[in-house]
Amino acid sequence: MITAIIVVVVVLAVLAATAAAASVRVLREYERAVVFRLGRLMEQRGPGLVTIVPGIDRMVRISLRTITLTVPPQEVITRDNVPVRVTAVAYYRVVDPNRAVVEVQSYDDATLQIAQTTLRSVLGGAELDTLLGERDRLNEDLQHVIDTHTEPWGIKVSAVEIKDVEIPDRMQHAIARQAEAERERRAKIIDAEGEFQSAEKLSQAADLISRNPVTIQLRYLQTLREIGATQNSTIVFPIPIDLMKPALDALARASGPPAQASSDEAGVVANGALAPAPERVLKIGASERATPSRRVAARAVAPRGPSKASPKA
Repeated sequence: MITAIIVVVVVLAVLAATAAAASVRVLREYERAVVFRLGRLMEQRGPGLVTIVPGIDRMVRISLRTITLTVPPQEVITRDNVPVRVTAVAYYRVVDPNRAVVEVQSYDDATLQIAQTTLRSVLGGAELDTLLGERDRLNEDLQHVIDTHTEPWGIKVSAVEIKDVEIPDRMQHAIARQAEAERERRAKIIDAEGEFQSAEKLSQAADLISRNPVTIQLRYLQTLREIGATQNSTIVFPIPIDLMKPALDALARASGPPAQASSDEAGVVANGALAPAPERVLKIGASERATPSRRVAARAVAPRGPSKASPKA
């Protein structure tokens, strides 16, 4: 009899220990407990020590940490009819454990499916250049659309990033040619802008030099010095006309028409005829650009030696 009582007590103790162990749960800091008592949703519990009634309560653990969701590669046709293969990654976390359990059957699968469909729809409305050059804006659009769909489930999508974009080989060659042409265009524009700035600076320098002619001579000497520093055997040195002008003027004066004879004196009589007045002779002789007729007249005035006397003399 005593033995039977001892066995019953031991069994009861074991059952009590088992029940106590089943009714106690320990939740970490990032975990929450969603408890259903006889099918009814109870208040959210955790973290720390949580007690439930075995056989009556059912507990579901929910993690509040950010989950990394890799979106499988999606075949997308862009707005300009270019087929691409896009891979993305999404980051989300549970902000309301009760709704994450009650509102959706599996929030992980639901978030993955909505991410795939949103990726195809959003990127299908963009052109290839936009997909390659404006990823930040597309990432924001994807995050906003996916977060709008998952908000009723208690899911917060913090970020969506387009990880990889694969395009056909022929499109890669076309893009490479386009990039090369764009670089050549930029190089020509930069070259033209440099020529324009150089011409503008040269115009300003010419205006500055024109105020003082000696400046151009100093510039010539400086250029000669720069050429001599390269050890060239031939030097072409331009001489400005301003330096040669005094010599040219002196040469022109030296090679002018000779002065007229001393017949300019008044009262010269040749062969019984009176010579022209002095002022007329001086006027004819002083003109360096006299016409041929005037030169003939001047020669006619000069005496040519004795002549026969007039029959009336």
